Amino acid sequence: MLILITTIAYFALLLIISHFVGKGSNDEFFRGNRQSPWLLVAFGMVGASLSGVTFISVPGMVASVNMTYMQICFGYILGYAAVAFVLLPIYYKNHLTSIYTYLGQKLGKRSYKTGAAFFLISKLTGAAARLYLVCIVLQNYVLDELGVPYIVTVVSTLILIWLYTRKSGIKTLVWTDVLQTTFFLITLVLIFNEAANMLGYNFSESVKIVLSHPHGQIFDFGDMSSRTNFWKQFVSGIFIVIVMTGLDQDMMQKNLTCKDLPSAQKDMCTSAFLFIPVNFVCLSLGVILLMLYEKNGLPLPQAGDRLLPDFVASGIMGQTVLIFFTIGIVSSAFSSADSAMTALTTSFCIDILEIEKRSEKHLPLSRENIRKVVHISMMTIFVLFILLFKAVDNPNIIDAIFVLAGYTYGPLLGMFAFGMFIHQRHANDKLVPFIAIASPLVCYAVSYWCSHYAGYIFGYELLLLNGALTFCGILLSSKKISDHLKFRK
Repeated sequence: MLILITTIAYFALLLIISHFVGKGSNDEFFRGNRQSPWLLVAFGMVGASLSGVTFISVPGMVASVNMTYMQICFGYILGYAAVAFVLLPIYYKNHLTSIYTYLGQKLGKRSYKTGAAFFLISKLTGAAARLYLVCIVLQNYVLDELGVPYIVTVVSTLILIWLYTRKSGIKTLVWTDVLQTTFFLITLVLIFNEAANMLGYNFSESVKIVLSHPHGQIFDFGDMSSRTNFWKQFVSGIFIVIVMTGLDQDMMQKNLTCKDLPSAQKDMCTSAFLFIPVNFVCLSLGVILLMLYEKNGLPLPQAGDRLLPDFVASGIMGQTVLIFFTIGIVSSAFSSADSAMTALTTSFCIDILEIEKRSEKHLPLSRENIRKVVHISMMTIFVLFILLFKAVDNPNIIDAIFVLAGYTYGPLLGMFAFGMFIHQRHANDKLVPFIAIASPLVCYAVSYWCSHYAGYIFGYELLLLNGALTFCGILLSSKKISDHLKFRK
């Protein structure tokens, strides 16, 4: 009961912030009036990027791949630099609200719609799957004991997210993300310290123990065919950020609320360096937990995702840790789910319905009412997707959804790369949608063949192949600008 009361109080605080932050205009919802303090955006980005799934999954990684995930995190730094100094200047120069508008300017309207559609499908399925996994954890470890039905958990969770985002959207999220990131970090540090104390170590001693532990290995310069090879993971980390942050409306929308380009660049660079210590602590916690499982004679859970929740739920760490763990999951999950819902609403309104390009007299409703209808529709779709995942109840389906979401970012990389770096040729806009669909299918076939017949397992580098295929397809089907103009005449 104490956990439920604490969670309700947490949501009440989010609603209070939402009430006082904005007035509810479309400019606030989509752009935050371009007045967000860069430091708040940078701090809030940590919680928005580290979803509840990350909070649960990253500590569990160490049992299978040690701490080699840090290699990807080191690549993130260069990726964030590329976003800050290559992509953000383009977005600010063109005064973009939706970043996919750029594809319309450079490649054509069909390319623009294709990019927006890929984002909508990817973000909707991926974000719903992540929130589903967090709802399952909350249900299994907290709410089942209170007799709360699963459907009530899902519906009430989405309604609460809708309530505090419905008024001012992205402007609200800039402030609520600060609160959510704060709770997430407090929870992480609290659990880490408690776990270290149970082994008899202080913070500095525990770090030394972790790095000397067999599962504390960070660098792997061995076999290039290994998924944990340093160069594969480092380069993948660079492009993961470029694509899943720089080309993702969800992640970029907050950065575009800063008052000017230098402010947005400062917030992006600050976020890059904040991720290193946060992920290091998450992975170190995983090593500490492995030691605690061994010390207490507990069998390791079959799924790495259950390493942290199973130990906390066992009660060994006490009721206080369980309460903060619940709040930590809620805060980390909702800081990504609320921004996803807002970004989906923004992209659908701006890119698909084009409400800012069309005269209001030609629209069935006012622009603000259309945005409100789309927002509540997105909430409803989230509910339906999460209930569907529960009905299927097959972890392989969820894994497939995450893989699918990863495949859809490759075509975005190829399309943006063509628009940014090819200036003397004009894309064949009619063929771009077919190229964007074909590239992931070819990638899947290549990945399947390599794993079954060549003994090579693709990791995150499949994203690069996907983007390269899309880029090459657009390039080969393009025309010189002079020829294109002659054709039009």
